[in-house]
Amino acid sequence: MEKKSLEYWQNLAASLHIEGRAFIDGEYRDAASGNTFDCVNPSDGTLLAKIADSGEADVNAAVAAARHAFETRVWAGLNPRKRKSILLRWAGLIRAHMDELALLETLDAGKPISDTTSVDVPGAAYCVEWFAEAIDKVGGEVVPSDHHLVGLVTREPIGVVAAVVPWNFPILMASWKFAPALAAGNSVVLKPSEKSPLAAIRLGQLALEAGIPAGVFNVVPGAGGPGKLLALHEDVDCLAFTGSTNVGKLIMQYAGQSNLKRVWLELGGKSPNIVMADCADLDRAANSAAGAIFYNMGEMCTAGSRLLVQREIKDKFLDKVVAAARAYKPGNPLDPVTSMGAIIDEVQLERVLGYIEAGRKEAKLLLGGERVDQASGGYYIEPTIFDITSSDAKIAREEIFGPVLSVITFDTAEEAVRIANDSDYGLGAAVWTSDLTTAHEMSRSLRAGTVWVNCYDEGGDMNFPFGGYKQSGNGRDKSLHALEKYTELKSTLVRLR
Repeated sequence: MEKKSLEYWQNLAASLHIEGRAFIDGEYRDAASGNTFDCVNPSDGTLLAKIADSGEADVNAAVAAARHAFETRVWAGLNPRKRKSILLRWAGLIRAHMDELALLETLDAGKPISDTTSVDVPGAAYCVEWFAEAIDKVGGEVVPSDHHLVGLVTREPIGVVAAVVPWNFPILMASWKFAPALAAGNSVVLKPSEKSPLAAIRLGQLALEAGIPAGVFNVVPGAGGPGKLLALHEDVDCLAFTGSTNVGKLIMQYAGQSNLKRVWLELGGKSPNIVMADCADLDRAANSAAGAIFYNMGEMCTAGSRLLVQREIKDKFLDKVVAAARAYKPGNPLDPVTSMGAIIDEVQLERVLGYIEAGRKEAKLLLGGERVDQASGGYYIEPTIFDITSSDAKIAREEIFGPVLSVITFDTAEEAVRIANDSDYGLGAAVWTSDLTTAHEMSRSLRAGTVWVNCYDEGGDMNFPFGGYKQSGNGRDKSLHALEKYTELKSTLVRLR
């Protein structure tokens, strides 16, 4: 792909029309209250747009539109091949508007334009394509029942699906929810994070242009309120959430207080990245370890924020990691050469700086630790690495969601697994070793939804399910397993005689 210049992106940004209204029942609407909230560019602190602050009336309207669309079967009633063709058209429109959507993501979330054009937007289009292609190939079962019966097991769409998604990968994480939900025949109400709502709002019009009927795909931005309203709503059948563990716990409570809607949660992580002394390629492991925590400014639920290094190679390996980390230099996200953008907002900036301050008191600072480029008005933090003397340190246990790496030393594989599993979370883990037995045995022992061996955070392929153990959540995004979240199983027994 041709890499466009900083000037190109600046000119496109200057001419960009930003839509800030909710998308409900096939049209853009202001919030019923008239309230708005500010959408701020984290790279310079300037106002991008005023966004509709959806309240109870707006959420009710979106859910009612989704329910009406589902009950009248304008989408659920289409045969799978027809839904497939419309979703493929939508994916094509996402690709056709690649630059616009990538720019919205970069301006909105501070992500480098080189990432939004290569990962976020094409990844979302691929996700829609994948589930579109899958849905006319997924069948049911004929049960080996008694001879006087024909027994069928089928899957049906669950109904109205609410998707509440995070700010770190706004369009990509959203697609992991709405693509399988729509492919299965559901109607969707999408609540983007108030910190990064722009691309989701734009998707509404593209969905309508693709042929998705009005009411089937709705977007309700809001400064926090719509998520709780959807979780408590009696007419929402399922809620899929990606975000913090604390909010996930509240959503489960809200579901119990209302209609016992299905709740699927992809939550936090404190993922261990284990490097054994017999690792065959320390340079690759070091580069990967830096990328695992500093890519996307460390704002990743799978971030390899705990680097476990075997004692024999610690000093040599840390020198390589520090050198690799220096390549991640915070800068203007619109510049294609920028490898590290801005922290999402001032609140998150202060949170990360608070953890760094705590780290200074309980660990040895090896690199970074400062806010940089304040003159720009943006929220930038340089890559930060701590050498931890105890795995009980606050920065080694709590999810920071920023570019802060904790290095922990271990002696044996058993000790590494014990430290790795000593966490409330279980989203991702990695092992670097040249020993096949060690790789298999440690992978089996690690309590995580994804384990990488001699790599980290690879697997953009939609065939791999994604989710976590323990307080990292339940259910899985991606793969055919995701369809299980958005469908109900039905047993049908037909008596022949």
